[in-house]
Amino acid sequence: MTFLFDLGRVLLDFNFEPSLARLFPPGTVDSAERVNRLMERKDEFEAGRIDEESYITWALEVLDTDVTPDEFRDAWQQIFTPHEPMWQTVRKLAADGHRLILFSNTNAIHCPWVFEQYPELALFSEAVLSYQTGFVKPDPEIYHHAIRVHGLVPEETLYIDDLPQNIATGRDLGFRTWQYDMKDHAAFETWLAENLKS
Repeated sequence: MTFLFDLGRVLLDFNFEPSLARLFPPGTVDSAERVNRLMERKDEFEAGRIDEESYITWALEVLDTDVTPDEFRDAWQQIFTPHEPMWQTVRKLAADGHRLILFSNTNAIHCPWVFEQYPELALFSEAVLSYQTGFVKPDPEIYHHAIRVHGLVPEETLYIDDLPQNIATGRDLGFRTWQYDMKDHAAFETWLAENLKS
């Protein structure tokens, strides 16, 4: 069986705000507002339409602090926490010989760093990463890219993602989908068992 796995809030939980908040001097009153502004161009960055150095230069202007590019890069990276229940499942799927493909909206600051930080991502023999394709989910083009480049048959591919809009596009294109909730891994396991039988 072939699986498409989202990364964020499926394999790794993430939270930008606490990590980026460290970039501000204590008592900065509008730090949350400045961090929110960084998200305005995140899709553009994750689609690879703005390169890493240009994004960091712009971000430092928005933040208006004395941090260096390397300090910003480090704060941007330190947002992840592994979600162990899903990793237990992934290890078993890999051991059973299933084809695992990572399917993620991500960027050039997180990659390849995330693969070095979390070496078990090597269980995913293939990857579709938004910043390398020019498109971000839920744009159908990134799904068509995955189908074309990886030779997927949607009706024979299980796709797991946490965002309803991403799942909706996957379902429209014929994938067998599950909208994942990190607080209810048991429901996913029930769905998975049913689909592995068919």
